[in-house]
Amino acid sequence: MKGYAATVAAAPPGKRRWRCFAVAVFALVFCSLLVPLAVLLGLHNRFPSGYLTDDRSTSESNYGAYERPDVGGEHDPSEGDNLRIDHLVKKLAPTFAQEQKKNSTSQSDGDVHKQTSGPSGPPAQHAVASTDASFPHIRNDDAEQRNNNAQNSASLEIRNSCQLEFGSYCLWSIEHKEAMKDSTVRRLKDQLFVARAYYPSIAKLHGHQKLTFDVKQNIQEYERMLSETISDADLPKFVGKKIEQMDKTIAKAKSCAVDCHNIDKKLRQILDLTEDEAHFHMKQSAFLYHLGAQTLPKSFHCLSMRLTVEYFKSLSGDVESSHDPKVENTKLQHYVIFSKNILAASVTINSTVMNSKESGNMVFHLVTDGQNFYTFKHWFVRNSYKEATVHVLNFDNLQLKHLHSLDVQQLSPSEEFRVSIRHITQSLHMQFRTEYLSVFGHSHFLIPDIFANLKKVVVLDDDVVIQRDLSFLWNLDLEGKVNGALQLCGVRLGQFHAHMGGYRYNSNSCAWISGLNIVDLEKWRKHNITGFYFGLLQKLQNGTVASWRAAALPISLLAFQDLIYPLDISWVQSGLGHDYGVPRNSIENAAVLHYNGNMKPWLEFGIPKFKSYWKKFLTQDEQFMDDCNVHP
Repeated sequence: MKGYAATVAAAPPGKRRWRCFAVAVFALVFCSLLVPLAVLLGLHNRFPSGYLTDDRSTSESNYGAYERPDVGGEHDPSEGDNLRIDHLVKKLAPTFAQEQKKNSTSQSDGDVHKQTSGPSGPPAQHAVASTDASFPHIRNDDAEQRNNNAQNSASLEIRNSCQLEFGSYCLWSIEHKEAMKDSTVRRLKDQLFVARAYYPSIAKLHGHQKLTFDVKQNIQEYERMLSETISDADLPKFVGKKIEQMDKTIAKAKSCAVDCHNIDKKLRQILDLTEDEAHFHMKQSAFLYHLGAQTLPKSFHCLSMRLTVEYFKSLSGDVESSHDPKVENTKLQHYVIFSKNILAASVTINSTVMNSKESGNMVFHLVTDGQNFYTFKHWFVRNSYKEATVHVLNFDNLQLKHLHSLDVQQLSPSEEFRVSIRHITQSLHMQFRTEYLSVFGHSHFLIPDIFANLKKVVVLDDDVVIQRDLSFLWNLDLEGKVNGALQLCGVRLGQFHAHMGGYRYNSNSCAWISGLNIVDLEKWRKHNITGFYFGLLQKLQNGTVASWRAAALPISLLAFQDLIYPLDISWVQSGLGHDYGVPRNSIENAAVLHYNGNMKPWLEFGIPKFKSYWKKFLTQDEQFMDDCNVHP
């Protein structure tokens, strides 16, 4: 043993220095491997992947199909995830700041205790908690910087993509946004949110069985209360004590040394579930909105039934017999309206008559179906419009050649299509543009057969309001064209190439819209537009109702190709049924207001600031309207 000791002591100093260097190099290599591994594991734990999903369809973003689709704009999922996470972290930053303050206080207390009583206590845990608490402030700064850089583009993008994603519902919801109510219920939900996030971590700690039991019990009581509660009025009287008790329990849970990574993961999972639920309800609300836009209110059905019953009860004679000469007099001004809505049709007729200089030479041919025929008949017997003549026709009783050969048995008013066009060359918030195209329905192409003795007519949709005298249209030279209409050159035929059935067409031709149309019936018959239209209809539709209606858009554009006389764009102001940004001076200077879009003025969710122009011509002091509570 002495010899061994002597050998070690006699080792040369160079070898001892070499061993020190070897140990130092080994420690350096070990640290260089450990630090990147720790960073990677930390990032992985902070930002779990695989749970951020978005099942919204973007298959129709390049061109929205014209069957009233719900179209969603394209976006970068990773960018949306980062903004979403930053928003959550920013929202919870005050909570983390309080935790950091508590942890730093606890750490200082632990250091004082360490100095006085020895190396006991968990100072390492406090240090880790303090580091995690400071992390959200860094994330918050990054989020604020990104939000400041994208503020201008984000606001425009939300405004422009809102309608594309959920239809007009989102614009309506923004317009009708109300202050948040039921603050106590919201506070209960926030407390439950935090308690659920902390519960899994508290349950894993040893020696905290009572705290775990208290958190679980409070969560169950909150869930039971919220399952029976909608507003603050539904809450029990002892809710104040429950809130105080939950606050104390959450404070105790926050004071424990838990792993912040687990809390972060749980918060993100709960946030995911909440966002999925909110997205589901938003889609459901958008569907109900579109359903409401296509369905008349029950008060309108009540009015229709009351008028029909009153028609048969009164047994009034046919007052139209004295107007037969006017109905076929080619020297008078003839207006044609296809409609199933009595109030909409009456407003269109009333506005036209009230703004005309001479109403005695005006004849309105109102074509409706058998269900509404007697409603229309009795309404126009009860209400007169100066000296104008209103001729009501039952579409179901017409005897026409094309009507029977193609089995067109149902009335088809103007069809309206929402078309989303994408411009790749534009910036992100300007790539998508939505246009509402209203075109003639299948029934409109029977006008030359229904009015065989007339030479020229003005076709009006029932969602228009007339503000000027339209007598100038009868002196308008159409230059050999068939249809005088408003052209929409923002949409061209080339953008419908997939729906044209292989027929030749000029891709640069502008689309046109119905609403106000001056039609030369003699030129119509000469070009056999009706025969061409129904021949093309047989080839493009596959027998389903959806294809039957969808075919109206491409066939109408093809039937009048190179036969459209463009009306002055200042005459008609369209978009009042979907565009909130129509200028007031443009509305007041227009001769015709067209409420194309889903937000019709007779519906509850019509655009409020545009409703007054329509209500001004609504019939007042009508008994049946009061009885059925019709107040659009």
